[in-house]
Amino acid sequence: MSSRRGGRDDRVERSFMKKSLARSAPSSVSATTIVSSLLTVQTPGAGFVDLTAEIAQFVEDAHAREGAVTLFIRHTSASLTIQENADPSVLDDLMTALDRLAPQHAGWSHDTEGPDDMPAHIKTMLTAASLQVPVLHGELALGTWQAIYLIEHRTRPHRREVVLQFIGDMT
Repeated sequence: MSSRRGGRDDRVERSFMKKSLARSAPSSVSATTIVSSLLTVQTPGAGFVDLTAEIAQFVEDAHAREGAVTLFIRHTSASLTIQENADPSVLDDLMTALDRLAPQHAGWSHDTEGPDDMPAHIKTMLTAASLQVPVLHGELALGTWQAIYLIEHRTRPHRREVVLQFIGDMT
């Protein structure tokens, strides 16, 4: 397909590759059960806190079989992410990248709570306030090298709250 705009040819060419795909048979869940919990985390200051074991324990305690766990952090200066858990240098590099994207001393007008507060808001905006993880056969459907992290964006330690909800079928 091509079109002419302003005297130029906007032709788009696409090449299609053979795909090797496999999918399991669909499963059906009647989502009549919702289990909720509030996870309180004391952070050590800026950095990543691995929540994976706590979330897996919540799934076990909820007797979850098939469905999804939703995590929602109740703050605007900390966030959630799923990232690699094998090499700690990944987390160091991610903190460095976030610091470069939102440096502390960049002349922010919002500095009432300190020079690290506005950058923390920006870092939260760039990451996530909520996550959803599938639960299959009673376990989190995370990949081999994936973990669930709370990211503290403030310099000092903080008490953070994460709402957990499982929606789905129970054992």
